[in-house]
Amino acid sequence: MSDLTLADLAKKMAKLDFAMLNTISSDGALSGRPMSNNGDVDYQGDSYFFAYSESRKVAEIRVNAQVSLSYSGAIGLLGGSPLFIDVAGAAALIADTSQYAAHWSKDLDRYFPDGIDTPNMVLIHVRAETIRYWDGEDEGVIRP
Repeated sequence: MSDLTLADLAKKMAKLDFAMLNTISSDGALSGRPMSNNGDVDYQGDSYFFAYSESRKVAEIRVNAQVSLSYSGAIGLLGGSPLFIDVAGAAALIADTSQYAAHWSKDLDRYFPDGIDTPNMVLIHVRAETIRYWDGEDEGVIRP
């Protein structure tokens, strides 16, 4: 077991762009899809993802806010070993253009053509409750 801090883990997470966002579907099954953190990597236990408000993931979050995020990459803390991260937490939906602006990157224009004024857009905020990580032989749990 490791004594890795959230700050230590955040340095490595900055290099991981994509996560699998897992929600609970209407029939109780897990439902996952890839999401980009869009370079919003100043990780303090909060993750932000843009989505359309009528999407299935948003509908599922409205019913059950418990979600998980899974990250992986070959950039581990032991010099290139695989790094795996599982974040369990609660999601909130934000409809506020000032918050959109705070988390916006130019790459999002590809998916949201009107920028922060894109109709029916929402920001998914995931607040970590438990973070589990595996880095080669090292593993641990962080509760932000």
